Amino acid sequence: MDVQMSSAYAEYVGSLEKQLEQLYEISRKAREKGLDPSLGPECEVAKDMADLVEGLVGPKGVAQRIRELSAKLPREELAFKIAEEIVYGKFGHLEPEAAAEQAIRTALAILTEGLTAAPVQGVAQVKVKTNFDHSKYLAIYFAGPIRSAGGTDQALTLVIGDFVRRLLGLDRYKPTEEEIARFIEEVRLYERSVSRFQYHVSDEELAKALRWLPVEVTGTETDPYEVSSYRNLPRIETNRVRGGALRVINDGIVGRASKVWAIVEKLGIQGWDWLKEIRKMSEKKSAGFMDDIVAGRPIFSFPSKRGGFRLRYGRSRNTGLTAVGVHPATMLVLQGFLAAGTQLRLELPGKGGIALPVDFLEPPVVRLRDGSVVRVSLDNFSTIRDQIDRILFLGDILVSFGDFLYQGVSLAPAGYVEEWWVADLRKIIVEKFGGCLEKAAGEVWIAAERLRQLLEDPFANKPSFREAMLLALKLGVPLHPAFTPFWTNINSIEDVKRLRAWLLASQVEHQGDFVCKIVGDLDEKIKRILETICLPHKVLGGKIVIEGDDASSFAFCLGYGRSDVDLSNCGIVLDALTHLSGVTIKDKAPTFVGARMGRPEKAKRREMKPLVHVLFPVGLAGGSQRDIVEAAEKGSLFVEIVNLKCPRCGSYSLRIKCPVCGFDTVPEFICPRCGKGVNDGGACPICKVSAYPWRKRA
Repeated sequence: MDVQMSSAYAEYVGSLEKQLEQLYEISRKAREKGLDPSLGPECEVAKDMADLVEGLVGPKGVAQRIRELSAKLPREELAFKIAEEIVYGKFGHLEPEAAAEQAIRTALAILTEGLTAAPVQGVAQVKVKTNFDHSKYLAIYFAGPIRSAGGTDQALTLVIGDFVRRLLGLDRYKPTEEEIARFIEEVRLYERSVSRFQYHVSDEELAKALRWLPVEVTGTETDPYEVSSYRNLPRIETNRVRGGALRVINDGIVGRASKVWAIVEKLGIQGWDWLKEIRKMSEKKSAGFMDDIVAGRPIFSFPSKRGGFRLRYGRSRNTGLTAVGVHPATMLVLQGFLAAGTQLRLELPGKGGIALPVDFLEPPVVRLRDGSVVRVSLDNFSTIRDQIDRILFLGDILVSFGDFLYQGVSLAPAGYVEEWWVADLRKIIVEKFGGCLEKAAGEVWIAAERLRQLLEDPFANKPSFREAMLLALKLGVPLHPAFTPFWTNINSIEDVKRLRAWLLASQVEHQGDFVCKIVGDLDEKIKRILETICLPHKVLGGKIVIEGDDASSFAFCLGYGRSDVDLSNCGIVLDALTHLSGVTIKDKAPTFVGARMGRPEKAKRREMKPLVHVLFPVGLAGGSQRDIVEAAEKGSLFVEIVNLKCPRCGSYSLRIKCPVCGFDTVPEFICPRCGKGVNDGGACPICKVSAYPWRKRA
């Protein structure tokens, strides 16, 4: 592989390749015995995406060109460039229809990185057809396996088809009103009788997309359901539903309109401005993740509901593509409904994700049956699990920025978290002290080594309340998020005033210069506000008790110890708190994300019962499991099986090596009508029927 890597890593990769070759050699020797359907391993080794593309769909020689262009072109642009070169004959001359099909298959293989069946089985064929005004246009026939490509790549296949159409000098597809109505009827029939789509698209959106598409989206029948109204249309070969074509339009070009438009605009492709209109129509719809809720799959949080998952950007070591992180305590609080590997349907960025545990996130907050509010951890869960009355906050959900970028969704505001606090602290130290930690340490009375620890690992080294307060007062850095309750969960400054009045009327204990305990009357309104901002507290003897750092930060934010402060000029809650405390207090949770369980079976091992070790064509005799033992109990049965004959001794066998003389067997073609042999296949000279290399045998 022509990749830059360290010598140690190169040695590691080399050892893997050597071991792979050894395994292939063992496989080749085993296959040479003739006990399998082929004399060698079917799977060939591809060292990169270029090899995969050429091996899947061709054309010959395209792999080297892909390697040359991939060094300077992004994947989407690379697909268009290769399609252009195929049409212009760089890899050999092809007729227009064949060139269009080859270009589209190869481009789709590049988009899917050669990892799915979509380029081979998802595109059935590509045809040049005739409009009713006698102009020529391009039609792409999709089959069911196109769904493996994903909605965006499905839609980009149409953009590539339009690009190829222009290169070939073909006109655009001009649909009739009957063809548009037929497609919409098919979509609704598919939803009723076969399966739901990923997106529920209105008839108006479908009609607009079908009118504007420059290539025809059609396909082979996939399910035994026929339309009743718009039948026998001249340009549509079947009356049955075409599942592949329906998915490309519904979940691809309409469902992913926003993302497809972003790619098209970036590439500068003309004629697709109408995607902006589709995107505007889609944006008016409600949260799609709440559509088609299935009984038995819980809703963890409703759209943008306070107390749901707090949006947090980032990625952990175990969260890859479309994987999201949640605190392990959240999984425990949800009683195991949310486990590692569970599929989630998310409000943002609007697609599913696999849940994985990430322990540095904000944990959930719960209310116990005695009224106490507790921040849950792995240490205290076992003692409170049977006392939980209500979940006040589900904890963070960690979503990578790349998932928003990939979906073409605008970033939502994220809460103020440890990594942002460290970035603010580092910026202030650079601006005020030229990056010198010793000078900054002298200003805030904190050891330089301690500052270094806070900057290098904000998750393992969190400041004490004293340190956070000194940094906020002396340097102007916002108050650390660990000491910032969810203040923006309350909307009224009157609630802030009510909390301050309750604090001033409460019994307050100090430890040195800091408040360490607050004991106040159990007032229903105060209790409700404390639960809303998720501040941990206890209910003891008819009193509300706040202790430790929670008491210190609560009193500090409300300006305890300061005389009456005028809040009349404060517009929002954070302004009032900043005015009371004298430091900047940031919004800890501006965005909550709705989520529900997708398909719980995604997290389960796939096993057949009983486990299957042998596959053999026993037909229905083996039951639904095709069980050979069950079939054998029924005695003789007839199955269609390959007809192999030894050219040396004339004996018939199921194996590619003759069991009598060891010679290679060859297929014998038989006419299904008269039963006579046909040399080299083809049609029977008597019956004019295609001969087959198999027959029914007992």
